[in-house]
Amino acid sequence: MRPEADIILIDDDASVLEACCQVLELEDFGVAPHGSVASALANLRADSGTVIVSDVRMPDHDGFDLVAAVRRIDPEIPIILMSGHGDIPMALRAMREGAWDFLEKPADPVHLIETVRRAREHRRLLLENRRLRLSVDKDGWETRLIGHSAPMVALREKLQRIATASADVLIIGDTGTGKEVTARALHDFSGRKGRFVAVNCGAIPETMLESELFGHEAGAFTGAREKRIGKIEYADGGTLFLDEIESMPLAAQVRLLRVLQERVIERLGSNVELPVNICVVAATKADLHDAARRGEFREDLAYRLDIARVELPPLARRKGDVGLLFQHFLGLAAKRQGRTPPPVDADHLADLNARLWPGNVRELRNVAERFVLGLEERVGTDPATTDDETLEAQMDRLERTILVNSLARYDGRVGATADALGISRKTLYLKMRKFDIDARSDGDEG
Repeated sequence: MRPEADIILIDDDASVLEACCQVLELEDFGVAPHGSVASALANLRADSGTVIVSDVRMPDHDGFDLVAAVRRIDPEIPIILMSGHGDIPMALRAMREGAWDFLEKPADPVHLIETVRRAREHRRLLLENRRLRLSVDKDGWETRLIGHSAPMVALREKLQRIATASADVLIIGDTGTGKEVTARALHDFSGRKGRFVAVNCGAIPETMLESELFGHEAGAFTGAREKRIGKIEYADGGTLFLDEIESMPLAAQVRLLRVLQERVIERLGSNVELPVNICVVAATKADLHDAARRGEFREDLAYRLDIARVELPPLARRKGDVGLLFQHFLGLAAKRQGRTPPPVDADHLADLNARLWPGNVRELRNVAERFVLGLEERVGTDPATTDDETLEAQMDRLERTILVNSLARYDGRVGATADALGISRKTLYLKMRKFDIDARSDGDEG
């Protein structure tokens, strides 16, 4: 294949190959003709600026084989399939599996040229975006993971080392600390060419999770009318993000362990092993090894995932970052609402820094959103207090404010509020009685 070729043209019919080659070369496309899929793939590489135009039905390999092979090299190379009338269902199926477009044979020259031109421009833009992403320097991490506190500086340095390594990653962090944001940053700075595919293991019913992850063949179970590609296969060449991995059923954990060890999958209802080239980033708010000791998580999977561990600091350990993050979220919220960001005075920032932030960065973002809408009440000094107020009185007032805000955040649900504050229900009820705080009786968790 000529290195400057714009188009890889594949057809086992020499006359069709020559005719299409002439049409494209007259439009100044560089064309590399091939009589077989194997020949065309021999020198194909990721980051090539090439578009592939291929017949669907050929003796050794068909359109499905071509799509699967190209996806393993670079899933974003456009593949245009040409098919005879009887092969259109096959071409449409190949498109569902990743082909870019298809043309009915014999291809209309004008339509062929226009389709190829659009595909080449699409490919050019993708490669340009990749180069821009890879050219982002070290400071690019600071625009994704904001903060100047020591824990955040250490976190970014660790992530920079991990991003370009071919290792699976385990992210550990409380709710709202930014586990998916971190996973997306790892993917974007890794240079991997495939997709970022996120799966929340706790949000998918147990009966559907294996099909969602591994895909299935038609007829694999009741209701499986056609073949479906799973999330793992869809992430081939990229990153698979498994959020709330601690919620994954044990049966699915067994199959996931095999994927991590052998990098192959089998769709439900199939015995065919399909190789996958993925980086797995798992996220959890629980200790997987503790869960394994309780019999709630496979010990071998916990150890297999815990290779490159990243622990995200809670916002309570990043107090120096609260003001910076608040201003950032304030700007984003104001832009979404089409408003000018409201001013924030020093007293308000001091109030923000005094909060415990059990919901972490996510909670801070929500506060910024409410502030832009004029719905956020400040946590400030009670104007009725005096400068000679005792320490005990000041502490009581602050504690009451924290309890009121936390109950409001969780809609008066005592159980959720107690869990967020790290205290028992009984302790919370006693403090509510002490400070004469009411919660919605109908919002309590039984």
